[in-house]
Amino acid sequence: MKKTVSFVLLAVGMLTACTQVANQNNVEKNMEQTLTLTQEWDKVFPKSNKVEHSKVTFKNLFGITLAADMYVPKAASGKLPAIAVCGPFGAVKEQSSGLYAQTMAERGFLTIAFDPSFTGESGGEPRRIASVDINTEDYSAAVDFLSNYELVDPERIGIIGICGWGGFALNVAAVDPRIKATVASTMYELTRVNEKGYFDQNDNEDARYAMRQMVARQRTEDYRTGEHPRAGGVVDPLPDDAPQFIKDYHAYYKTPRGYHERSGNSTDGWAACGMMPMMNTRLLQYANEIRSAVLIIHGEKAHSRYMGEDAFKLLKGDNKELMIIPGASHCDLYDGGTGNYIPFDKLENFFRENLK
Repeated sequence: MKKTVSFVLLAVGMLTACTQVANQNNVEKNMEQTLTLTQEWDKVFPKSNKVEHSKVTFKNLFGITLAADMYVPKAASGKLPAIAVCGPFGAVKEQSSGLYAQTMAERGFLTIAFDPSFTGESGGEPRRIASVDINTEDYSAAVDFLSNYELVDPERIGIIGICGWGGFALNVAAVDPRIKATVASTMYELTRVNEKGYFDQNDNEDARYAMRQMVARQRTEDYRTGEHPRAGGVVDPLPDDAPQFIKDYHAYYKTPRGYHERSGNSTDGWAACGMMPMMNTRLLQYANEIRSAVLIIHGEKAHSRYMGEDAFKLLKGDNKELMIIPGASHCDLYDGGTGNYIPFDKLENFFRENLK
């Protein structure tokens, strides 16, 4: 009798667990359906008539649903090589990453430009929070999606990271061997900037402690109010003494050239406490173990050039390359600037060679 009762209780428990799992799956599916995706063309670049454009969504391992624009070459046939694109840091897929994705699709690659967690049309709360591990995972989630997409050859997948997402791209290339080729364009190493300041000028314990105190006070206040105020996007109007790289950011994010209402850099920026994870966790810890091909591209005049050059020094093997674009600034590699500075021919040849 006891055995029968135990069996019944076990069966009921298993049924309850299965029901809970099913309910949780339904909840997750419903959560995915709550994303609001803009269907009209709202990019800062013209729509190409050489590709098919659509919106797609996929989840990362943290359960956050990411939104992406997919670009498929119209003349495509068979299984295609694919590229996932993200960045710049504080931008959205309707800006630079979408331009890169659409242009590479014109050249025969299936591409997606995605909004990272907590930003743009992607999910995640609170909004405009950054995370070294979650944002690295976002790239692997994009590879998950592409690896299972019917038009993609899962053995031919690459990634492009722009600005701060160049650092994340290298970070995920070190951990995810499904990525066969990586491009970091005008890259930032964000944890370095947050720990040491621009040009490492605040690389001392007192400066870091002052920053930690400021963020800690903000977190206490955020918990008290239940709100997460923003720290502000690119400064506007420009002060008279603004350094040139701030002027370059303003010329992109605050003008019709690159302004977008969902971009934190164009509007009110990141959550004031949102950079805390960047202050205690280093990107590129295992960059020297990346076995796949890497191309780092930087402008000759970019204020961030030192980050790309130092990252390149960490890489090993003869399938790594550093390309410096004469005359180009940091933001010139967002959209080409006035000199068509983005070396798309080089990108095409790099991916064709390494996504065979």
